[in-house]
Amino acid sequence: MQFIDLKSQYSRIQPGIEQAISRVLEHGQYIMGPEIAELEARLAEFVGSAHCICCSSGTDALLMPLMAAKVGPGDAVFTTPFTFFASPEVVALAGATPVFADIRPDTYNLDPSALRQAIERVVQAGRLKPKAVIAVDLFGTCADYRELNQIADDYSLLLIQDAAQAFGATYRGERAPSLAPVGATSFFPAKPLGCYGDGGAVFTDDPGLCEIMRSIRIHGQGDDRYNNVRIGLNARMDTLQAAIVLEKLRIYEDEIKQRQRVAARYFEQLAEAPVKLPCVPGECVSVFAQFCIESDRRAEIQAALREADVPTAVYYAKPMHLLDAFADLGGRPGDFPVAEAASRRIFALPFHPYLQDAEIDRICEIIKQA
Repeated sequence: MQFIDLKSQYSRIQPGIEQAISRVLEHGQYIMGPEIAELEARLAEFVGSAHCICCSSGTDALLMPLMAAKVGPGDAVFTTPFTFFASPEVVALAGATPVFADIRPDTYNLDPSALRQAIERVVQAGRLKPKAVIAVDLFGTCADYRELNQIADDYSLLLIQDAAQAFGATYRGERAPSLAPVGATSFFPAKPLGCYGDGGAVFTDDPGLCEIMRSIRIHGQGDDRYNNVRIGLNARMDTLQAAIVLEKLRIYEDEIKQRQRVAARYFEQLAEAPVKLPCVPGECVSVFAQFCIESDRRAEIQAALREADVPTAVYYAKPMHLLDAFADLGGRPGDFPVAEAASRRIFALPFHPYLQDAEIDRICEIIKQA
């Protein structure tokens, strides 16, 4: 059994993928070829944003808006301690200081009340200037952007939506990542919409910000390709990867429906099991990047599943404030109790659009027996 089954997806779209790759090989524009502009237009239309800038990874998709906003030394950027390393990593790469705020116990997303308290502590301390917030849409479900946008407005902060796990998810009828002034996503192969390597995209309705990020993407290039007007990155997306995402985008609406089918089956089969199931608030439609459950008996359940050749994974075993890379921030156990409790109990089950009911039922039966 596959934890994420990319082979079945490839079998479904193989002719289109092969034709798309062949077209790139024929025209030979491997960097910034015509597929890049086509993909940007299609993605912007899909999520409802005015502008899309494709780039080399989800990490660069987060770093570029920080650079565009001139976030740097002395600035505080607030984010969640329960996420993939890239979310706070880009803050440090920009020269700023990551400041963590705890998560909600139901969605695992940034808790608005905890965020407001964290901002107030920084303001009162006076050592850092609050500059931005990176909100992560964990496991495919959007954070509470009505509250987060209000907080960002109250403190004049740039709000960035990290929708790497939630591309196409909706919050109050609007699609991720169009719910903040800047949105970012990743096309890492395991993401709901992925390519066959690394890739990412940034979304915004702000034309000025878009222009700056397009410049940053190519070494800070100006109107003249030999006149660099700012420090930038080598953050271009490969044309081959853009061609692949274009083909996958054609079936993405259906794959979202299939993800929701799989999730519904898990919810049904585990309804009476003594585990904590995912929470999708009523104003949200999730794309279920992962299906994570919690249990005090995580190790025993994982062992039983492993014995039956059913793979599992833990997201995230160690909260960000306890990582060695951030030791200089002085984080200690107990600082963020909700995130720390989740890290001790949570684990992910096999999940992808091609998982069959019989496979789901078998997984759930093993969990109930364990």
